Amino acid sequence: MSPGSVQSIHVNGENAEADAIIAALRPVAEGLAATFGSSCEVVVHDFRRPEGSVVAIAGNLTGRAVGGSMSEIGMDLLGQGDAATDRLNYVTRARGGRMLKSSTIVLRTSGGTAFGAFCVNLDITALRQAHEIIGDLVGLAAGAAVPTTTFSNDVDEVVDAAVDGLQLAQGKQWADLDRAERTALFARLERTGVFAVRRAVPRVAARLGISRASAYAYLAEVRGTSAERDRPAGTPPTEDPDDREDGGPA
Repeated sequence: MSPGSVQSIHVNGENAEADAIIAALRPVAEGLAATFGSSCEVVVHDFRRPEGSVVAIAGNLTGRAVGGSMSEIGMDLLGQGDAATDRLNYVTRARGGRMLKSSTIVLRTSGGTAFGAFCVNLDITALRQAHEIIGDLVGLAAGAAVPTTTFSNDVDEVVDAAVDGLQLAQGKQWADLDRAERTALFARLERTGVFAVRRAVPRVAARLGISRASAYAYLAEVRGTSAERDRPAGTPPTEDPDDREDGGPA
């Protein structure tokens, strides 16, 4: 799931096993969605292809199709690699206000390599509204706010949402952060798996309004590696991130 896990599944020759697991889960997804009806969506993700991880989907609650993107939750699992754990019975909100109760089960080979996820989403919007009406009538306090999750066929939208969410959590825009806070922001993006997605660094740079070279330099600092090693071919040489913080994306 993390770059290391993706590489290990190739090195260990586990691709065939992962493919077989995914193939076996396709009819399971269809069967579950048919059983629970229009309020259910079941998604199979293959994290060996993080830019379009949806390889099977039954039901239509999040508007995605095969080739669509993982959400921020999937990216977080991606960032954890083989240490990722199942996330069961959590509630989130899709854009548009739809309330979803979900479970995400990490898919592994027999060797323990995490390579994908099996996700079940249930639409509980009407049930939640009924619960709030009844709670209001009997004087119960309102429930806690539910976070919004980005479900999209475009992974760039998920990357943007991850960047925006972390900036919102910090309570500051990029220009107002000091050097330590900027490095910490990139460290959190690295932990959430954002940079496992191809072309994520230029996207993050554009979202923050900084140059690509600065973004690669911050990422290299977080990883403790050479920025030149992380920089793809064709990208301008890395500069010190403090030399050009707010000059706009390259």
